[in-house]
Amino acid sequence: MSTKNLQVVNTSLPKVDGISLVTGSARYVDDFTMPGMLYAKILTSPHPHARITSINVERARAVPGVHAVLTYKDLKPIRHTKAGQSYPEPSPYDRVILDNKVRFIGDRVAVVAAETLRIAEEALQLIEIEFEVLPAILDLEKAMQPGAPIIHDEQDASGIYDASRNLAAHKAVGYGDVEQGFKEADLIIENTYHTQRQKHCALETHGSLAYLDENGRLVVITSTQVPFHTRRQLAYILEMPMSQIRVIKPRIGGGFGNKQGTFMEDLVCVLTLRTRRPVKLIFNRAEEFHQGYMRHPALIRLKTGVKKDGTIVAQQMSVLADTGAYGDHALTLPTSAGRKILPLYPVDHVQFECHTVYTNLPVCGAFRGYGATKGTFVVESQMDEIARALNMDPLELRLKNCIKQGNVDRLAAAFGEKIPRVMHTCGLTECMQRGAEAIGWREKHGKPGNGVVKRGIGMACSMQGSGIAGVDWGAATLKLNDDGTFSLFVGATDLGTGSDTVLVQIAAEALGVPPEAISILSSDTDLTPFDVGAYASSTTYVSGGAVKKAAEQMLTAILAIAANMSGEEPTNLNYHNRQIIAQNGKSVSLREVALYSVYETKEQLTITASNTSHISPPPFAASFAEVEVDTETGQVKVVKLVTAVDCGVAINRQLAEGQVEGAVTQGMGYALFEEMAFDDQGRLLNPNFADYKLFNAFDMPQLETILVETYEESGPYGAKSIGEVPINTPAPAIANAIYDAIGVRLFDLPMTAEKVLTALKKRK
Repeated sequence: MSTKNLQVVNTSLPKVDGISLVTGSARYVDDFTMPGMLYAKILTSPHPHARITSINVERARAVPGVHAVLTYKDLKPIRHTKAGQSYPEPSPYDRVILDNKVRFIGDRVAVVAAETLRIAEEALQLIEIEFEVLPAILDLEKAMQPGAPIIHDEQDASGIYDASRNLAAHKAVGYGDVEQGFKEADLIIENTYHTQRQKHCALETHGSLAYLDENGRLVVITSTQVPFHTRRQLAYILEMPMSQIRVIKPRIGGGFGNKQGTFMEDLVCVLTLRTRRPVKLIFNRAEEFHQGYMRHPALIRLKTGVKKDGTIVAQQMSVLADTGAYGDHALTLPTSAGRKILPLYPVDHVQFECHTVYTNLPVCGAFRGYGATKGTFVVESQMDEIARALNMDPLELRLKNCIKQGNVDRLAAAFGEKIPRVMHTCGLTECMQRGAEAIGWREKHGKPGNGVVKRGIGMACSMQGSGIAGVDWGAATLKLNDDGTFSLFVGATDLGTGSDTVLVQIAAEALGVPPEAISILSSDTDLTPFDVGAYASSTTYVSGGAVKKAAEQMLTAILAIAANMSGEEPTNLNYHNRQIIAQNGKSVSLREVALYSVYETKEQLTITASNTSHISPPPFAASFAEVEVDTETGQVKVVKLVTAVDCGVAINRQLAEGQVEGAVTQGMGYALFEEMAFDDQGRLLNPNFADYKLFNAFDMPQLETILVETYEESGPYGAKSIGEVPINTPAPAIANAIYDAIGVRLFDLPMTAEKVLTALKKRK
């Protein structure tokens, strides 16, 4: 297929919400206020592991202006998960709204609703509480050891793999015979890698506002990636009919996976139901650091066997991941470290095993890349180790072994995907070739230069997915208005990524109208059809497919009415530029069709279409990093980063490039700076942007983005996903560039100046 006839898709149109965003008229959760609104604050645990033996809230309740103070004594303990995943959720049901046991510093103890924030904070100080402090586990390697304190000893939890060993989840899969594969290998490389906790650092923190509408229904305006999952979970937790709950997603200032869950919605809901008044809760930055999600840290052992000619024959990966105090995403995310990345280089013998443990540290959850980020660091670091041992060019080793069009992902079948995952499109080879040319690979690799500051070039590849095969689905509704314009209703969630714009472009292309002829309303469980939400790189591929179907069905319906108006068969009509011309010479406009439909046939043309996919075509990426390493200080500076991405056809090229640039910036932070640090008592030491280092404008290298076009037949207008895959490659590309510069291999993220200098000293 070709994109040459596309009019709206594959162009860089402005965002549909761009003007409202830059003028400040767009409304986020904290911009909403209501008469009589109360403000909520949470009292959190000062201990990493403790049981509440006594709690007295009478003094807090007596404060003028306080309308509710709730503890575990006031709420029914219904076990659930906060992970915003499709039903039935694969995460353990190991939480209640408020518990008599706390499992990390920052865990909920009580919540207050008052007329002002100051009053709420004053009331928190008056809550009298006594704890039985329990032994804590802060080291993921000690969590499963005999005699370790049991973090989840409650009897009513479900879905925990082995609570007696603090094992939230476990998975082991494979194919072939890895032992036989290693026997056939001429070289075996085996190492253990460590990846850290990373914080999402979206500009907007979590926020929720709940109120009762004029009919007594519970309405929640909330910064969520998953409004429909949130409604389902609230109905379960609150024991309410789903019809009595409405969830609205306004503008969101970023999510990156951190808002793929039910975080504070339950608290504002129970407070609203108790007080019968609107209640708002907004995290400050420190609360966001403690109570929001973060990336799972992990220890990953990878063993690879290769032939002398560089052919990979066997791989064995073992993941030990830390989910923190609760098991949100404990199974699906850590297993993605192997599931999404090991197929990058097709191998006859593969074995994968993952253990996810509880610790008394803050909760880990979804993060852009969803496990593939840590898996890519491991696999791509080891690919360079193999190349060095075989005296091969790392680029040539990858080109020799990488997945190609027509290959089958055998690991997907081992994980239970029923339909073979065939690579119908794969631009990875072109990504590598074009990225290598852009960075000057042939001229610069292996030439660190003389002097104190050395230069190095490194590369890394990755793959991801486009939605979850057989699980993710979405729907779209199109309505033809009286004047020939359209209203588009989608459950899909725009997090600031521009998905509203992309979906409008898809609809406009299918309907043959300009984008300004379509208005879009998204993410309101009362007004829009179902969608799983914004995660797993599914929106363009899955939700966009629903929009395209609805638009095509709408056009068919329009032509049927035009045929009735003109006395011709629909097949004898020609539609162009909002005009329908019949063979008999009669012509009607889209507006005339709309008026005829509404006032003559008494029908408002409204089409709803659903879309799912039983395959998940991967996007591919290759990053090339050029770095400078100061051998006296260990300081690493990224000079240039080139990223080539195969996302199929980019619906909006500028937005696609923006996704790549944002992702690689987060990936560079993961590589060099970002790490949540805790003391030996489980206290977070850097819950702010002063102490938690992020890439800023002064740190940024020259970025170059290359969009490699393929045409994915199963996607809308050939599109695959792009939002996640570029975050995976910067860390290993930089690690490999550091090695190219100074001959030192780092296995532990982030690769700080201290770690580089220590490694240099050890080498000497």
